[in-house]
Formats: sequence, structure tokens, C-alpha cells
Amino acid sequence: MAAATSSQKITVRKFQVHSNFERFAYLFMRMSGVGLLILAVGHMLIQHVLNSSANLTIEFVAAQWNSWGWKVYDILLLWLAIPHGINGLRNILEDYIHNPTTVKLINRLLALFVVATVIWATIGMALFDASKFQ
Repeated sequence: MAAATSSQKITVRKFQVHSNFERFAYLFMRMSGVGLLILAVGHMLIQHVLNSSANLTIEFVAAQWNSWGWKVYDILLLWLAIPHGINGLRNILEDYIHNPTTVKLINRLLALFVVATVIWATIGMALFDASKFQ
């Protein structure tokens, strides 16, 4: 029994892979969740266990933010927490809103809110002058 490869027709299909926002949003939620677990638990331990809650004043924060290490830590926490929370809100809203135009509008408003908040808060944290509070 000889293989008749010359008479077999091979079908070649071309397709373009489109970016899948929901897949990336899903992966972001999982990865940012792991990062937030580490950063947020570390933040709680440092701010509320190792230091007394009575010491949490603007002077205490100014002393911490005098170091770029603490600023970077808190900025990373911000960069993960705000988009993570808003993405969760987006998922919840999409469960209840069924009009595609409304969903698109809300998604754009939420994205604008995330970008504006992250940029505004990052600038505020980065330019915070600790010397004014000590």
C-alpha cells in the first residue's frame, strides 16, 4: 500500500490573531494579585504591626518618603492596586450592563480614570517634599 501523497489535497488556512483584551485583563488580575499580596501584606506589617498605628502621622510618612526606596515601594503598590481594583469593578459592571455601547463608554471612562489617577498620584508621591513636614 503506497502512500498517495501527491493526490492528497492540503488545506492551508490563514488567520490573523487579534489581541484579546479580556485574556490580558484576566492575566493582569492574577499577576497583580500576587504582587499586591506581597506588597500589601508587607505594607500592613510595616505600617501597622512593626509600627504603632498611633505613629502614623504626616511626619512619619514624610520620614519614610525621604527615601526613594519607600517612594518606589508605595508607587508600585499604587500602580498595581488602582488598575487591579478598577478592573474588578469593570468585570462586575459588565455582568450587569448588557448594552454594548454603554459597556464601551464605561470601559473608556474607567480607563481614563485609571490613567489620570495613576499619573496624578505618582507625580504627587514622586515630588513629595519631606523637608516641609519635618
